[in-house]
Parts: sequence; C-alpha cells; structure tokens
Amino acid sequence: MSEMIDLKDLERRMEGAVDVLRTEFAGLRTGRASAGLLEPVTVEAYGSHMPLNQVGTVSVPEPRMLSVQVWDASLAGAVEKAIRNSGLGLNPMAEGAVIRIPIPELTEERRRDLTKVAHSYAEHARVAVRNVRRDGMDTLKKMEKDGSISEDEHRQQAEQVQELTDKQIKIIDELLSHKDADIMQV
Repeated sequence: MSEMIDLKDLERRMEGAVDVLRTEFAGLRTGRASAGLLEPVTVEAYGSHMPLNQVGTVSVPEPRMLSVQVWDASLAGAVEKAIRNSGLGLNPMAEGAVIRIPIPELTEERRRDLTKVAHSYAEHARVAVRNVRRDGMDTLKKMEKDGSISEDEHRQQAEQVQELTDKQIKIIDELLSHKDADIMQV
C-alpha cells in the first residue's frame, strides 16, 4: 500500500508564510492612513506590553489622519509615547483620550526605500515557501527510500508539491506588485 504526502499540511504552512507577508505589508506606510499601520505598536499598560488595539480603537477619520480613542484616559500618554517610539516616523498629538496621528507625505527617496523593504519582505516569504517545499520533497525522498511509495508516485507527488509552491509564489509576487504600486502612487 502506498502512502501520500500531506499536501494540506504543506499548503497550510505555505499559506502561513503568505499571511505573515500580508501582515508585514499592512505595517508599511504608503502615505495614506490605514488602521493596519499601527498593528505592530505595543503599549506599556497595566505592567505589561499590550497591542495598541487592546487599549483603544483605531480609526481613519480622514485619508491622511489616524485616530486612536483610548478606552482608559490614563493610558493616553503611554499610547502617544508608544506610537512616537514605534519607528514609523509618526508624530501623534494627544487631545484627552483621543490621539490624532497625521500621516506625513512620503518623499520620493522614502518611497524607494519602502519598496526595497517590501521586496525584502516578499523574498523572506518566498524563502519560507521554498523551505516548506524542500521539507515536502525530503519527505517524499525518504518515503521512496523506505519503499512506502514507488518512483512514479514520488514523481507524481513531487509535481503536486511544486504546483502548490508555484501557486503560493505567484500570490506573493502579486501582493508585492500591488504594494509597490501602492507605495509609488503619488
């Protein structure tokens, strides 16, 4: 009886790499306000570091403005400090329990830098997908060596793993081209 490689598991792991890429892209500033921009920000609150979305509501009232409504007004200073120190190049302004964050215009040089970062994120995702592919291929080789699958089954399943890989790489390339267009859009 021949065995089959778990394609669903390989696909799940590859999609995980693509999901990480989507999250990283959401944090890249494109000159327009996006609530996802503040996702990586953590706030020192109640003796621990908490994601910003657990201490307040992030909204986009205008195309170039973010707003954070802090649920506990005593945390407004900590939220403002966390956003300022996040490395996103943002300058928040506190008005009571509401913190307004204007999104500055990106310079041409900064846009080029951001596209380089986006390409780097995409390459990391491609490498992660290829590593999952390599794990699948190694498993197939081992199964053939153990005699649990034939040479033909090995070749057939290897083609399925490669198709899965090609599909995920294509998705990564499409996400990158959309993000590039988004960043370079003036």
